[in-house]
Amino acid sequence: MIDNKSLNGYLTWAEIDLKAIARNVQAVKKRLDPTVGVMAVVKANAYGHGAVEVARAALAAGAEWLAVNRVEEGVALRQAGIEARTLVLGYCPPGQAGLVVEHNITPAVTTLDTAEALAERAQQLDREFVIHVKIDTGMGRLGLLPEEAVDFVGALAEFSGLKIEGVFSHLATADDPDPSFSRRQLQVYQDVTQALEAAGIEIPLHHLANSAAGLQLPETHHHLVRLGVAMYGLTPSIKLDLPVELRPAMTLKTRVARLRVLPAGAAVGYGRTFVAPEPTAVALAPVGYGDGYPRLCSNRGEMLVRGQRARVIGAVSMDQTSLDVSGIDDVSQDDEIVVFGRQGEAEISAEEVARWAETINYEIVTRLAARVPRIYLE
Repeated sequence: MIDNKSLNGYLTWAEIDLKAIARNVQAVKKRLDPTVGVMAVVKANAYGHGAVEVARAALAAGAEWLAVNRVEEGVALRQAGIEARTLVLGYCPPGQAGLVVEHNITPAVTTLDTAEALAERAQQLDREFVIHVKIDTGMGRLGLLPEEAVDFVGALAEFSGLKIEGVFSHLATADDPDPSFSRRQLQVYQDVTQALEAAGIEIPLHHLANSAAGLQLPETHHHLVRLGVAMYGLTPSIKLDLPVELRPAMTLKTRVARLRVLPAGAAVGYGRTFVAPEPTAVALAPVGYGDGYPRLCSNRGEMLVRGQRARVIGAVSMDQTSLDVSGIDDVSQDDEIVVFGRQGEAEISAEEVARWAETINYEIVTRLAARVPRIYLE
């Protein structure tokens, strides 16, 4: 445990276990064929965990690629000195073509305007530049429709300076125990790649699988598995029985900011949604929706104090949340509170917080605010 002195008096902070990141990468890699690489997905600040630090840990653990969603995220990795192959999964507008080429970031190309801008910049630098093409096999978002693929890729051949290195798609329901729609998407994807081959277009890298498919559907692995939520020790779905044990990397902590006993009839928080039925010991936790803790946890969530669960009472406000610590012995000012994570033998998972907040674990960690310091454990 990190002591208060080393935390410089932080009120609320997140501890990120980089060994857990590495262990999760290695656990998934062990289940893959040796010919299949891992693309570590570090978009959205590595799901709130810190993109630069997680990228380094994942690469050291054996990941070969990184993936982001926006060009700026890739540029930030380059500025931090990370030179690993990095794919931009999202839309790359033509106006960012210069950044993409200059920082040697691999874009997903879905428009000819972007391809033209990339080719122009590559020609200016007198170099060949590699791109990937995304196919929409059933997600209904970014990507070419299957019937557009051959003509689009053929048109890309007209741009000198561009080389198509990869073709990929994304699975919509890989986290569902029923694999039928994922297999339908796989068939669509294979039909497209076969049509490209029939047209004389050979593309060396194919990738389709996300975390759930990487763990459950080996037929989708191809050349790369894009490892996202599982790398952070979070389950892709509570409906899945995972074949590996994942270790959560993030623990969100705060401390008791005020401790007092409210008399019977006293209300707590905005809207007076909790009224003490009897004298109630209340600990104030300086964490709220301004830090990313969901307001839907009001009067239904729990946190850990001295290894025991303390119920959230009243409305979660922007900066503070109140806890009923009646029945928990020896609670003191500045005691550590675990919002989610492990404390002693007790644990509250991000999945549990997500259930209270009527959302998914991805959102719980990704929404963690920038004002919350990340402390990296190595």
